[in-house]
Amino acid sequence: MAETNALPADTALPGWLSSLPPTVQPYAMLARWDRPVGIWLLWLPCVIGLAFARLRSGSGLHLVDFAWALLFLVGAIAMRGAGCTWNDITDRDIDGEVERTAKRPLPAGLVTLGEAHIFLGIQLAVGFLVWLCLPGDAKIVALLSIPLVVVYPYMKRFIWWPQAWLGATFNWGVFVGVATAGLIGVPTLILYIGLAFWTVGYDTIYALQDREDDALVGVKSTARLFGKHAVLYSFFFYIGAAALIAAAAALQGAGRMGAITALAFLFHATTQVTRLRGSAERHALAVFKSNVWAGTLVALGFSIAAMLPEPKTKSLFAEPEIVQGGKPDKVKLPFGLEIRKDGRKRPGETWMLSDVRRALAKDGIAVPEPAPDQPDATESPPTE
Repeated sequence: MAETNALPADTALPGWLSSLPPTVQPYAMLARWDRPVGIWLLWLPCVIGLAFARLRSGSGLHLVDFAWALLFLVGAIAMRGAGCTWNDITDRDIDGEVERTAKRPLPAGLVTLGEAHIFLGIQLAVGFLVWLCLPGDAKIVALLSIPLVVVYPYMKRFIWWPQAWLGATFNWGVFVGVATAGLIGVPTLILYIGLAFWTVGYDTIYALQDREDDALVGVKSTARLFGKHAVLYSFFFYIGAAALIAAAAALQGAGRMGAITALAFLFHATTQVTRLRGSAERHALAVFKSNVWAGTLVALGFSIAAMLPEPKTKSLFAEPEIVQGGKPDKVKLPFGLEIRKDGRKRPGETWMLSDVRRALAKDGIAVPEPAPDQPDATESPPTE
């Protein structure tokens, strides 16, 4: 293996890489350790799912949740690195034709294909150790993500929506987080779709950097599909994400804090679009990275909502009267009405009509009493 300090054009922290031994640097590049944004974007859905599950229980965050969050972080580092390594293995020929990726370890010859496969196996082994620590339901859910990870690198060759597949893959951690602390239901599915919309938005922005090169080598993306309206369509996906996050939070019992969380997310999305005005390609990478804060807002909002129970709402209806030592015999309704629960009825009274008559009488409105029931002529008089 050639030992060189050549860095890929899109490396964000070359100083950090240069402090590693030369033989380790290419593997750090393969795993993208120099660009932790992807790690955070894979980890945050797990934490969001964990906090989301605690909303339903109403017991707040548990001390063990911090241990789960740390375990998720280790898993995110390992599995994101494995995913990037697998992506570079499958895209080694394409990467060599794109200026930004031409100096990545495989196309540049810094590692061999066999060495890349060995490194992939090591990262998967770390991920497997994390998987062993998960609860039973979370284990099953985590396994279901494997087909998404394996197929993703090929999507950009066949469909115009590889960003949608990435959204389905990157946000699978929501299911893992929820399954770790609770049960997966419809609100979790809505949240997952909302976060997938978010991923389509931010990865479309990320793909703006490569539109010209992607067109030359035949790689498909939503950035190419949307053309000059790519930023606008990304914002539409952000709006959809905010709406679905708000809906999921409401169904899960997040209350006002859930709405505030969705609004904060939408505000951040608006600032992203504003920064992309004029020169989207020039600011695309910085705006993409800022989505770590967008995800943090959601995770923090759900965590606060889980720790602060929603105050009890007041009802228009009065509370039923409590009778000492027995069940209440009537239930008061608005406007002076009441329902009797013991089934007794005074002579000449009609259920509900008599209550209405008494309520109107209190306001000085006289309502004539109904004529007494006449005996049935067919009925024979009682005999002595």
